[in-house]
Amino acid sequence: MGNAEKGSSPRRPAARVDDSLEELAVLARDGDQAALEELIRRIQPEVLRRCARFLPYRQDAEEACNDALLRVARNIGGFKGDSLFTTWLYTVVSNSARQTYRSMKRRAAELPTEAERIPNQRDPRTTSVIAGSRIDLLEALDQLEKDRPNLVAPLVLRDLCQMDYNEIAEELDLALGTVKSRIHQGRKHVRKSLAVT
Repeated sequence: MGNAEKGSSPRRPAARVDDSLEELAVLARDGDQAALEELIRRIQPEVLRRCARFLPYRQDAEEACNDALLRVARNIGGFKGDSLFTTWLYTVVSNSARQTYRSMKRRAAELPTEAERIPNQRDPRTTSVIAGSRIDLLEALDQLEKDRPNLVAPLVLRDLCQMDYNEIAEELDLALGTVKSRIHQGRKHVRKSLAVT
């Protein structure tokens, strides 16, 4: 992992420097309840912002955010500390947002929507599930997970969480070349899915 590679992503350097957040994460992981509460309070706005990248309707993003924060609180002991806390967090956030989307999709299929009960009225939650380019992308990612599950995590971490290649390689414990290859292959599959939608 050369220096040229590390300098290739100018978007995220400031997010990587918050030492106090990293220290809070280590304290929380080691059982400090006050540190965990402060950590959750500090990450909440960023988690909501990242969930909104996946889910365009605010209530859906808030649901995914709450799920992600709950997962952090319950699973902070699983944070090993061999990568940045923020790297671990982005994985939790992307998984929560995608799980929330799947749950919304199931609920939309199972229950009649308000729009079906009251003619000529649109239900924004249903619209969030079935319309918009981000939703099309979530559909394409679901299809990719069925066809080539090993391509999903690198693609999501790079294109939606905007992590650099080195961080992804560390987080997924993969060689840098493998990460780049999987992202390239994932993008090809997603483009193909989006073309037929």
